[in-house]
Amino acid sequence: MRIPIRTAAELDLLDDAEVQEGYWDGRSNEPEPGDNRSLSYWHGWRNGMFDGYHMKGDDASAALAHDVIKSGWLRRLALKYPEYGFEVHKG
Repeated sequence: MRIPIRTAAELDLLDDAEVQEGYWDGRSNEPEPGDNRSLSYWHGWRNGMFDGYHMKGDDASAALAHDVIKSGWLRRLALKYPEYGFEVHKG
């Protein structure tokens, strides 16, 4: 059984391409991946399942969301990729 990530520091260790691939599979309600897939893929799959309303969020996803905001990780992401059009507010 895999343990979901709970911190922005853990998120930084994941492979972005694998997260994205897993996300779209989860969003499409594909079955949970097996051990042949990485933690990055599985994390993306979980998030896709949440965003596609195929699975309810849990304590780990809430903890990660809280840490992503509290740590400034999300702000750094927005600044890193201005082409995505995120609004970054001062303060």
